[in-house]
Amino acid sequence: MPGKPPDLHFGHDEFVSRAEQAVADLADKLATEALYGQESPAQGGDAAAALTRLQVLSYILHATETRAAEAASAAALGGAGYPELGRAWGITRQGARRRWPGLVFAAEPQPHQISDRITRSTVVNALARHRAYHVLLVEDDPADALLIEEALTDGGVARDIARADDGIEALEYLRDPEHPRPDLIVLDLNMPRMNGRELLAVLKDDADLRTIPVVVLTTSATPDDVSAAYQRHANAYVTKPVNLDDFLQSVRSIDRFFLETATIPLQEE
Repeated sequence: MPGKPPDLHFGHDEFVSRAEQAVADLADKLATEALYGQESPAQGGDAAAALTRLQVLSYILHATETRAAEAASAAALGGAGYPELGRAWGITRQGARRRWPGLVFAAEPQPHQISDRITRSTVVNALARHRAYHVLLVEDDPADALLIEEALTDGGVARDIARADDGIEALEYLRDPEHPRPDLIVLDLNMPRMNGRELLAVLKDDADLRTIPVVVLTTSATPDDVSAAYQRHANAYVTKPVNLDDFLQSVRSIDRFFLETATIPLQEE
């Protein structure tokens, strides 16, 4: 199954022991060759040998980081997501997202089974088959942005996610002909320069942009904010849950609704 870590032939403790021994042997070998030009055990009591070994270990560490990034990229292209990458590296999925940002995930997602009965819009089905689903995330909080991006990329459907830190940056993105037109805008309310309320008003007053679905995703649950968003023709208003799992589930629910349930305007290729 793509993305699933393989079963290993030995356990964690043995893996650690073997890895530590392999690194120690390699460091000794390279340090000895660097100092003496031959393969003979370097003596630990020699300060020069110990410093050389330390330098060699720094090179091994950098090489490991490079190889790890290559392996993470290959795994992502093979169908793994950030949760699987985190488990493989022994960190959380958010740790994996921070360690290897901007990975390109499987261009051809795993087949999304569609019933023989018509349960989804043919327009949206065609969209899901032929190109990535474009999302513009307008969010100034880096931690929340990471969570939202993770939830959107964990769904098994190809995504192209762009992010803007505020309304002005979002408008610059939307009005740049070099950028694809988003299929969905996920919008925070409280941002610097131009906030989400102001951006929403501009979007829905623009003949070229008003048909893009906009979902407000914010910490505010005040009735005034909810009413104002709908008065400006937001397509949905979702309050960010405090619980992490609930937060991720809310984003996935937004994603599933607009991709799998709602019929959205078909964008020109």
